[in-house]
Amino acid sequence: MKRSGGQGINILLLLVFTGTTLLSCSKQSINPSSDEYLIILSMDGCRWDYPQLANMPHLESIASRGVRATSMQPVFPANTFPTHYSLATGLYPDHHGIVDNSFRDTVMNLPYSMGNRDAVENPSFYEGEPIWVTAEKQGVKAASFFWVGSEAPIKGIRPSTTMRYDGSVPYEVRIDSVISWFERPEATRPRLIMWYFEEPDGIGHKHGPESPETRATLENLDSLLGVFLSRIELLPIAEKINIIVTSDHGMSATSEERVVYIDDYLKEDWTEKRGWTSFYPKPGFADSVLLALENAPHIDAWKKEDIPDSLHYGTNARIPPIVASRESGWSVGRRYQDPARYNGGSHGYNPYFKDMHVIFYAKGPAFKKGYVHPTFESVSLYSLMAHLLNLDPAKTDGHFEEIAGMLNVAHSLHD
Repeated sequence: MKRSGGQGINILLLLVFTGTTLLSCSKQSINPSSDEYLIILSMDGCRWDYPQLANMPHLESIASRGVRATSMQPVFPANTFPTHYSLATGLYPDHHGIVDNSFRDTVMNLPYSMGNRDAVENPSFYEGEPIWVTAEKQGVKAASFFWVGSEAPIKGIRPSTTMRYDGSVPYEVRIDSVISWFERPEATRPRLIMWYFEEPDGIGHKHGPESPETRATLENLDSLLGVFLSRIELLPIAEKINIIVTSDHGMSATSEERVVYIDDYLKEDWTEKRGWTSFYPKPGFADSVLLALENAPHIDAWKKEDIPDSLHYGTNARIPPIVASRESGWSVGRRYQDPARYNGGSHGYNPYFKDMHVIFYAKGPAFKKGYVHPTFESVSLYSLMAHLLNLDPAKTDGHFEEIAGMLNVAHSLHD
């Protein structure tokens, strides 16, 4: 009896061990991302259809070997800082606090703008949890080369490797740095790298999105991307690297023929301060300012509390009392300015305008091959990044289900 009981215990232990092993193997088989790497490259202002306007074979090679989306829809307002921080946090600007490229926090009584170093590095401006903070909190090293928010210790955390913004750093040097980070010993090697090119935004503003100059810049960027991809393939960990190339916002063609001169409608002494889309009426003038903007053609304007729900904008204390949105391709100007300054391109429009949509290309062990994914919202990118890095995500406005279809079966099963 004792011997039989011993055999029973041994069999039971064997079954428990086997079951545990099978469970572990099963979990591992549907979670191959646990030792993979992720690179996110943002090309500022790269509109969704630019690869159709220029010869970009290296970008298209990513699509043939991986995934491209029909487009990715940015957030409102479609400007560089709010859109980049939404990519990082999975939150609309209303929820992450970077409500535009420049604004004032009335509680702190401090201004925020892209060129204000004190503001850019002040963690009090940044709400939400960017993906590098999620990663570092869970023991996954992250690196950033000029991503919005990465220079501030958000929740007391910066990426393990981060660079202070300097737009004069050549793109070739940025490539060298990213490659060198992947050549570090495994213990210090980042598994998440987010990096940034300023173009084609600048050239699109100056010459317009469909100009020969913009096309030449796109083709140069694609050549640099080709260099980067070839160097990635030489790394010993190449087969473990997932690569995403995307952007923050698109670009609409503008013209001196499509300008709304705001001083024809709005009296200067009605507002304390105003931008192109942000208005701070003086006491008693809110209705007058709103009525003037509503009478101006090619402009939609709302009191903060009446902004359409579809824009996910209007509850944050940093949003001005009156917000305006231009029709795509139109500028807001003043009579004393040279009309020629409006020839070129612009953004910041309603994100539902297709010209504001951006590229999304991805390849690597996690992605399907030769797959075209439907348009999706940029706030879902955080969910994708957290999934690929096997991280427990923070709460966001995005939805993993919106992007799960681009993953291969093993990765899409992983929960």
